Amino acid sequence: MKVALGADHRGVDALRQVQRQLEGAGHVVAVMACPDGGACDYPDNAFEVGRRVGRGDADRGVLICGSGIGMSIAANKIEGVRAALVSDPFTAEMSRAHNDANVLCLSADLLEGPVISEIVDRWMNREFDGGRHDRRVRKIGAIERGEDPRSISD
Repeated sequence: MKVALGADHRGVDALRQVQRQLEGAGHVVAVMACPDGGACDYPDNAFEVGRRVGRGDADRGVLICGSGIGMSIAANKIEGVRAALVSDPFTAEMSRAHNDANVLCLSADLLEGPVISEIVDRWMNREFDGGRHDRRVRKIGAIERGEDPRSISD
């Protein structure tokens, strides 16, 4: 699977850990991080990762900043992106199973390395359940296009 991986300066250490994990599992990883290891603004890398996922150049994306909130907000502005801010393995699985999340957002400040690894593993290995959840994801797409989600039925 192709994975776009991005972080700001607060998430760069976690990014390197996730990069090793994903590459070790056989995924092709494209990294967007701060140039020269200095500070950078989270929307820049959220945009690049989200754009790659939204246009199909990457199958999934992972974004890491201090809280994960900024990355999630920025990535969700991009058409075709369903970014989920995840705080534990359960929400990682549910974001894939029920929401078909294609971008995982993580907090470098609040999550420890082993928890990040478990979250990434569960998120990468969980498939979308479809069924009734498919209709709900299509409603999210309708909102993204400026349409009334109530117009979507089975």
